[in-house]
Amino acid sequence: MHRTLQGALTAIQLTAIVIFATAAMPVPQTKVVWNVDTDHKLVALTFDDGPNPDYTPQILDVLKQYEAKATFFVLGKRVQMYPQIAIREVNEGHEIANHTYDHHFLKHVSPSKLKEEIEQTQDIIFDITEQTPHVFRPPGGFYDQSLIELAKQDRFTVVMWSWYQDTKDWKKPGVDKIVNSVLSNIHNGDIILFHDLAGDCTQTVEALKIVLPELKKQGYQFLTVTDLISKVKK
Repeated sequence: MHRTLQGALTAIQLTAIVIFATAAMPVPQTKVVWNVDTDHKLVALTFDDGPNPDYTPQILDVLKQYEAKATFFVLGKRVQMYPQIAIREVNEGHEIANHTYDHHFLKHVSPSKLKEEIEQTQDIIFDITEQTPHVFRPPGGFYDQSLIELAKQDRFTVVMWSWYQDTKDWKKPGVDKIVNSVLSNIHNGDIILFHDLAGDCTQTVEALKIVLPELKKQGYQFLTVTDLISKVKK
């Protein structure tokens, strides 16, 4: 069934907020999640804009090798194109999350278009994976308080990324730069942003082959966003 999102919204970029969760079950938050306050060596790996038919399976292989769980913020149209990859993500214990249907920046779309994009993607994900996402990330990181309130009504938590953990891998800056952007800034509770978007994601895959074993050696565990939120410091 369609989820309900109503009202007007004009998206803007806001500053980082640390959010505190209160339960292990997916509970919609009233503020945006950028990172999680925890004393434990826990981080969340997130991948936007997929699935990618060539590189998402490679990413899944690396995650499996290092016993890492991740959250995939998928586009509805790409789940339609590559349903078996979305099914594999779920079957291997990863979280699948809503990133709209076609990656329109929310500051550029009408409220009716926003509603359509999110609801359409929810339906596609459920029809293919039998999973109902509880986490939403707006394309480009644009949102406002109206979106947060509407997301809460629809039982979504809006999740961004730790501002210092944007790998910018979509720019293809080089494997070393991607690796250094993660390892030089790592903190407990970080939410790390990668992409498995259309095109060449070789640098992302190769960077993960370095980042994951190094962080694992440092004692970090890799959780889905929802599981990370549930581990907040009491």
